[in-house]
This record gives sequence, C-alpha cells and structure tokens, in this order.
Amino acid sequence: MSRIAVAGLYTFETSLCIEGFPLPYYPVCFPFDRVTSAHAGVGLNVSVALARLGHDPRFASLIGADEAGARLRDAMPGFGLDARWLVDSGSATSQSVILVAPDGNRQIHCDLKSLQSLTYPAARAAELLDGVDLAVICNIGFARPLLDEARRRGVPIATDVHVLADFDDAYNRDFMAAADILFLSDERLPCSPQDAIAALRGRFDPRILVIGLGAKGSLLSERGRAPEHIPAVAPCGVVNTVGAGDALFSAFLDQHLRGLPALHALRNAARYAGIKIGRSGATNGLLSAAEFAASLAAAD
Repeated sequence: MSRIAVAGLYTFETSLCIEGFPLPYYPVCFPFDRVTSAHAGVGLNVSVALARLGHDPRFASLIGADEAGARLRDAMPGFGLDARWLVDSGSATSQSVILVAPDGNRQIHCDLKSLQSLTYPAARAAELLDGVDLAVICNIGFARPLLDEARRRGVPIATDVHVLADFDDAYNRDFMAAADILFLSDERLPCSPQDAIAALRGRFDPRILVIGLGAKGSLLSERGRAPEHIPAVAPCGVVNTVGAGDALFSAFLDQHLRGLPALHALRNAARYAGIKIGRSGATNGLLSAAEFAASLAAAD
C-alpha cells in the first residue's frame, strides 16, 4: 500500500444518454431512466480508484460551502477517503453535465465556478505532501502551486493533461515539465501520437509517457526505449466511456507502484479501464484490488 497525495477537481456530475451526435433540437424531451447524477471529477475518480485498489490516497480539492459540497463530504467515508483535505473556499461547488451517445462518445460541459481563480492553501499543501510516496497533481489551476512543493520535497509527480492541442501550451506546460509520469489523450493532438511522443520528449522528457488512443488502446514511451502499443479491451462491452482515462491512469499507477514494469502495468491497466466502461458513472465500475487480481488471473 502506498500513501498518495491527489490534488484535483471534484464536480457534481449529471449524465444524459442521448440518441447520438449531432443532437437534434427538441423543445422538450422525456428520456426515462437516462438521466443520472454522481460524484465525479478527475481528482475524485483517481482517488476512489486508488482507494479501491488498496492504497491510502489523500484527496485534496476546493469545493463550495453549498449543498453539492456537503453531499461530497457526506459521501467521502463510503469512498474510503478522508474529507480533511477538502477546502470550502469556492464560490460554489463545480458541476458538470455530460451527454453520452450509444457508441460511448461523450461531450462534457463543466462549470468550474470560481475554481480557476483560486489556489490550494500553501499550509495545507505542505501537510498534504508530508510522507507521501507519490503526488498525483491534476491539471486544475488551484493545484499548480503543489508542483514546486512536491519537487522541493523530492516527491515524484504523476499528472494527466488530458486533451492537448499545443505542445507549448502555456496552461499545461508547468504540469508537463514537472511530471515523472505523464498521461494525455490523442483526441486533439496536432500530429500523430508517435510524432507527439518525439515532440514531448524533446521538450519535457518524462520518465514515463502514455498517450491514450481511445478504442485503439494506448501508446507507452519509456525514457530511452522505443514506444510500445497496448490494445484496448472491453470485457463487459461499452456503456459509457466517461472516466475511462482516469481508470487507466489510476490502475497504471497502482500496478507500477507495486513494482511492475511500465509495459506490464499498462497492459493490466487497460483491462481495468476496459471493465470500468461497462458501467455508467465516473466512479462506478472501479474494481477493488481483489476483483482486479481475479480479473487479471482469469484473463491469463
């Protein structure tokens, strides 16, 4: 078991299953049993997965002193998390609406409220990072100051910058430069994933770099080694791809922290994420450590 600091977004998520994209206009619609709400956000998704996998994550986030924030605090024990790292400094708690098509494609509308103008309190950040084995610092603005604090303490950093259209992107540059383990998606890359690896290595050179390719799997680059492709799997079919990247990221960190080589860890993580997308809801379908081990054994 590893002690892991996770600084990232919490959002109260509402999902609507639609007929497909593009979405035609209707003045009113009655999508029976197709509207669901759940606790979500990258920081929470990763923290819940790591807790389920047997680690000790400290989930740090900014929320509002409102009903959505109170709901999260009430839910934290059920997730195996401690609410002490949540700070009620936002004008309101982040909320998101996600449109999900039958093929699993989704469109996310996230209202961050005042979060991008705030930072996580420095005194709390120092306490958060004390004695941890890894800092997962998500690319949300309020977590940015934790990058320098983690590096000052010699704590390795993992981050996922998600959608990246510019390798010199000013918003994400600090996160990419600080990362020992860097994940991102191929969704808006300006070139092929292979060329993106070369570009990112020329600029930042993280120890481990993973580019998610959606249904095509993922591409792994370890410093000094040729890239490796890992195919995607979906043992339970595809219901909703929301949270798939967070599941892949979390399971990779779990397996790598347990001493597995990066390639082996990512192959196992692909199965974890593949099972997760058989359920709808960002924190639904996340296997426990025992369930994950049984699934890997059954696949051998």
